[in-house]
Amino acid sequence: MRHESRQNERRAALVPEDARKLTAQGVHVTVEESSQRAFPACEYADAGCAIAPQGSWESHCPATDYVLGLKELPDEPTKLDHRHIFFGHAYKGQARAPRLLRRFEAGGGTLLDLEHLLDAEGRRMVAFGYWAGYAGASLAVLRHRGALTAPLVSSSQEELRGRLSPGGRVAGITAVVIGAEGRSGRGACDALRAAGIEPTRWGSKDTRNLDRDALLAHDILVNAISSRRPVPPFLTTADLDHEQRRLSVIADVTCDVGSELNALPVSDHVTDWDAPAKRLRAAPRPLDVIAVDNLPSLIPAEASRAFSADLWPLLLSLREGSEVWDRCVEAFRQAVASLGGRR
Repeated sequence: MRHESRQNERRAALVPEDARKLTAQGVHVTVEESSQRAFPACEYADAGCAIAPQGSWESHCPATDYVLGLKELPDEPTKLDHRHIFFGHAYKGQARAPRLLRRFEAGGGTLLDLEHLLDAEGRRMVAFGYWAGYAGASLAVLRHRGALTAPLVSSSQEELRGRLSPGGRVAGITAVVIGAEGRSGRGACDALRAAGIEPTRWGSKDTRNLDRDALLAHDILVNAISSRRPVPPFLTTADLDHEQRRLSVIADVTCDVGSELNALPVSDHVTDWDAPAKRLRAAPRPLDVIAVDNLPSLIPAEASRAFSADLWPLLLSLREGSEVWDRCVEAFRQAVASLGGRR
């Protein structure tokens, strides 16, 4: 398991207690040192893992090994010959996707994208969705209250809930969660309730016949949909200037910015920990969007434990092979084949 090169990424795909379950069954696990990971290297050593220097996978890890991570790889090396397991964000037409896939193509490696670990019915088997929704909705509430400070700092769920707590019900504040039936949507709804706000819950039926006036009449919008095909936009530029718009904060948890699947094309750039909110419209009716693409890292310990609990049995199945991983490999091959002359 490699160190995460993104500065504010404190999550781990595999936590120490689950690493112990793998080593107990004879799996050799090496964990790179990391000064920012929420779990210190000594806990992995106690679990039976070997400890390696930060960034050593490139030069010291055999090409036959799997390299596990979460977020993007460093820009070097340009040729990737390992089997990498992480969120590649490379199959939805993202701007950086061709370059990443070409790196694997050049080195003969394979991307096993965590987003494409699917069961036979196409449902995701591992995801940070709940915690992404919880964190995204939390930031939206804090922004609406004028209490969102930057840069963002990771914390525990208990600490974040304490910041959300209004000490009672909140009168007059309304929020709509689109995709409320999914993992992210459930997390968003729980965060809003912790803030004293009972959310309006929209599912696929509601988006097929979208009531845009009703959407604009809410104070907060949380986009938590999961879609593998383009959908009509939930908001257009014209909607932002609608005379009756009450909407003042958008939390784009799905964050398909730069992709043809982006249901909120009014936002064309991700935001970050240093500047989590971007202003789309100024006074007298300001409107802000939050589009941070690693929201669960705001609650790294809880998010990592939930994710790792689902992932470790799948990692164990790598030894014998499984249809889950076969589907993951096939998704990668199709993505590379579709590149053609694109760069």
